[in-house]
Amino acid sequence: MEAADPRPQDAEPGLIDRMPRALQPYFRLMRADRPVGVWLLFLPCIFGLLAGRLEEMTADSFWRLVILFLIGSFVMRSAGCAYNDLVDRDLDAKVQRTRGRPLPSGAVSPRGAAVLIGALLVIGFLVLIQLPLLAILIGLLSLALVAAYPFMKRITWWPQLWLGLTFNWGVLVGSAAAAGTISLEAALVYAGCILWTLGYDTIYALQDIEDDALAGIKSSARRLGRDVRRGVAGFYAGAAAFWLGALLLGGAGAWSLLLVPAVLHLLWQVTAMEEGDAARNLAVFKSNIWLGALLTLPLLAL
Repeated sequence: MEAADPRPQDAEPGLIDRMPRALQPYFRLMRADRPVGVWLLFLPCIFGLLAGRLEEMTADSFWRLVILFLIGSFVMRSAGCAYNDLVDRDLDAKVQRTRGRPLPSGAVSPRGAAVLIGALLVIGFLVLIQLPLLAILIGLLSLALVAAYPFMKRITWWPQLWLGLTFNWGVLVGSAAAAGTISLEAALVYAGCILWTLGYDTIYALQDIEDDALAGIKSSARRLGRDVRRGVAGFYAGAAAFWLGALLLGGAGAWSLLLVPAVLHLLWQVTAMEEGDAARNLAVFKSNIWLGALLTLPLLAL
């Protein structure tokens, strides 16, 4: 077995490098060095809040929910990454970009990963029970999606679609927390976010397309092949259509034009992605934090 690598190939340099060496692999297992995933889990929660009836909430209640969702997003994304790596440790050992991760490299044992996951889930549950009852129940349902996700790449060409269902569940939780129900506007935003994730995670999967083929890992990027740019464009067009439907249904009217910057950013992603250029595709993927910020603007009109 390879010696533990203090910084795997896909790790980001930063604060973790200054932590005690014994702790570094656990924080890398949590992807604490790559916060983009936390934001992509947190932003849909905010979308759900905005798609709810915010006029019925006090400012204190709103910001309390924002803080709870931010903490919950960090904790649950960390638990999800650790669980995914635990399940995928043998597959990750076959992929150049991921073979240096804590589990396949031996820096963290499966038992150590399981203890970490358990601790994170306890913290996540303590955060979840601070929400209204309906939001708690909806949040608990997401665990089935999370548990199944790592196995999707073994049984379907569309694990990115399953990730979309999972990663954007916060839209439904946010709507339930804000409005006590899942509004139709929130359902449309959720549908759009599923397609958004399908698009950006297809771009992300382009990094590993050759290694995935050798390891037998399925992905939307492999399934689309030479049509990947056209496929991502279609996913993003569908996402924009659902978001526009939510805005019009919610009475945003002319304020729906605030969706234009987000649509232009999606168009830029389609033109900027490039098969065979892993660094470029990773940069395009990370830019979706800004897409989420741009999407927040029109949703404020709901």
